[in-house]
Amino acid sequence: MRNFSCLEVNRIKALFLEETTLDYQLLGLGLLSLVFVFVDHTTNWLDGSRSALTIVTTPIVVTADLPNRSARGIEDIFSSREDLRGRITGLESELIFLKVKTEKMAALTSENNRLRGLLGSAAKLQDNVLVAELIGVNPDPEEQEVVIDKGAEDAVFVGQPVLDSRGLVGQVVEVTPFSSRILLISDERHSVPVQVLRNNLRLIAQGTGIGQRLELLHVSSTADIKVGDQLLSSGLGNRFPVGYPVGVVDRVDFKPGKPFAEVLAKPNAQLDRSSHVLLVFTESRVLEKANTGFEKSGKRGG
Repeated sequence: MRNFSCLEVNRIKALFLEETTLDYQLLGLGLLSLVFVFVDHTTNWLDGSRSALTIVTTPIVVTADLPNRSARGIEDIFSSREDLRGRITGLESELIFLKVKTEKMAALTSENNRLRGLLGSAAKLQDNVLVAELIGVNPDPEEQEVVIDKGAEDAVFVGQPVLDSRGLVGQVVEVTPFSSRILLISDERHSVPVQVLRNNLRLIAQGTGIGQRLELLHVSSTADIKVGDQLLSSGLGNRFPVGYPVGVVDRVDFKPGKPFAEVLAKPNAQLDRSSHVLLVFTESRVLEKANTGFEKSGKRGG
C-alpha cells in the first residue's frame, strides 16, 4: 500500500478546496444575477449602469455581427437585382399591352368619328341612305373599285350613288346577294356631270385613274373657272341627284392657241381612306331611269 507524502496530501486538499470555491463563486454569481434582474425589473436604479454598459458592448456586438450582416447585404443585392429584373419585365409586358389597347382605342375613336360624320351627312340629305362598310379593294391598279358588305338583300341596285361624309364616292356597278362592287369616281371609266357652285357652269368630271385626281372635260378657254371652285353634281343624266359635293378645282391651265383648257380637281371624298360609305336611295322614278340608263349605256357614269 502506497504511502502519500505530505506534499501530495496538501495538493489533493487544495484541489478539492479550489473546486468547492468555484462552486461557491458560480452560486454567488447566479444569486447576484437574480438580484440584478429583480432590481432592474422593479426599480430604475440600474438604468445609468445599463446605458454605460451598452456603450461599451455595442462595438463588440457590431463587430461580431459584421459577417452575418455582410452575408445578408450580398444576398439582398442579388435578390434586389432579380426583383428589379422581374419588375422591369412585368412593366415592359404591361407597357406593350397598354400600347396595343391604346391603338385599339384610337382606331375605335377614329371609326366612331367617321360614323358620326356619315350620320351627319345623312341627316343633311333628303334621300334615304344605308350605311355600308368596305370589305375589299380591287388590287388591279388600272381599276379603281371597292367592295362593300351590302347587296341585293339590302335593296342595293346597279347605278346607285355612293357617298362618304365629304362627298361623292362613286356608283354601284355590280350587285350580289350580300355584297356589291363600287366604281370610284377616280376611275378612268367613270364620269359625272357637275356644275360650278359659284356660277352654275356645267361640266363633265372624269376619273384619271389616280386616286385623288379628276379631270374636267372640254372646258372652253374662255370659261369662268378658277382654282378653289367647288364642284357639285348637276343631276343631268338622272344618275346622280343634284347638289352632291364632287370635288374642288386645284389646277387651271389655259394654253394659248388651244380651244380647251386643262382643268384638274381633287375629289371631296376620301377615296383611299374611307372605311364606311352611304348608299343613297332616291325616288323610285329616278331609280328606274338610272337602272334603265345604266343597262343601255355602254359607258359607266353620267
